[in-house]
Amino acid sequence: MSNTNIDYRDLANQIKQWAIELGFAAVGISDIDLTEHEGPFLKWLENGYHGSMNYMAAHGLKRARPAELVPGTLRVISVRMDYLPPDASFAKALASSSTAYVSRYALGRDYHKVMRNRLKQLGEKIKLQVDTLGYRPFVDSAPVMERQLAEKAGLGWRGKNSLVLSREAGSWFFLGELFVDIPLPVDEANKSNHCGKCTACLTLCPTGAIIEPYVVDARRCISYLTIELDGAIPVEFREKIGNRIYGCDDCQLVCPWNRYGQITKEADFLPRDSIKDKPLTELFMWDESTFLKHTEGSAIRRIGHERWLRNLSVGLGNAPYNEAIIDVLNTRLESASEMLKEHLLWALEKQRSKGNEQKRKTARLIRIIEKGLPRDA
Repeated sequence: MSNTNIDYRDLANQIKQWAIELGFAAVGISDIDLTEHEGPFLKWLENGYHGSMNYMAAHGLKRARPAELVPGTLRVISVRMDYLPPDASFAKALASSSTAYVSRYALGRDYHKVMRNRLKQLGEKIKLQVDTLGYRPFVDSAPVMERQLAEKAGLGWRGKNSLVLSREAGSWFFLGELFVDIPLPVDEANKSNHCGKCTACLTLCPTGAIIEPYVVDARRCISYLTIELDGAIPVEFREKIGNRIYGCDDCQLVCPWNRYGQITKEADFLPRDSIKDKPLTELFMWDESTFLKHTEGSAIRRIGHERWLRNLSVGLGNAPYNEAIIDVLNTRLESASEMLKEHLLWALEKQRSKGNEQKRKTARLIRIIEKGLPRDA
């Protein structure tokens, strides 16, 4: 069909139907004007809140200008895909400080691959309806303001933790975009913010990373520290990380809107038994080949074995005193890089300090008991 003879409103409705059939939970269409977000983005960069994520600054304002990223782009189709597993067991895993906590989005198959494949399928379906179509799918893989585009497409509003929130699904979902060069009708942007006076995410962030509503200093964020940061984790944050070895869900856990979180229908996002809620010591003993085997097709693999061990070392240092932990930490000291060794030594010092304190408490208790016993006891 010639592009000039297309009923774009009808096509937009068809696109949304196809998207739902492909497994997306919601879809919206926006124009590409993001000029209002350019100033705040530049200020965020100037403040250094992106940390070592140099790619955030590398493309300049192209991130806010879709047509510069993909010439010819006229519209962005934004999609949502839910990932909340049926048995998330957040509280149980976080409360057990000897258990490794992995952010729930990373327990299954890498969402980048799953969603990008579906978006390509959506693009091909559209292409069959028009003479010429240029399209490009993105899933957190290029300089794209996906949250601002999702808000503009009506999928939700940006919460004070900077994530997109939905009244129907909270924030337990991934976002993806399909850039297209056809003039589809756009959906009404979400102008309402339903966070109200709530500041739970700001006050309960373990490291105080949400420095003001809608602004996150990545350098303090546990997700950044355990995933994006390539070097040593600053000492000031190590205890606050607790047993979180890959990512952090705290700002979502405390959000009242997440009581409406939707359980995923995607089998690919179901947790892997080999990773979910395993003892820190068990995961720490994985050699590199075992790590690669169990993280094949997972987002976790991108951090590599060394950073995996780095994060686990911090978790082991924060765990309750256990002589077995000291033993497993020592097994890696000799072969560790300088970066990893720093974390191993920190963890060993924390464990020994806890062990000494436990011995002192035991000795005090024995003295108290002995003082209270009869002389002939």
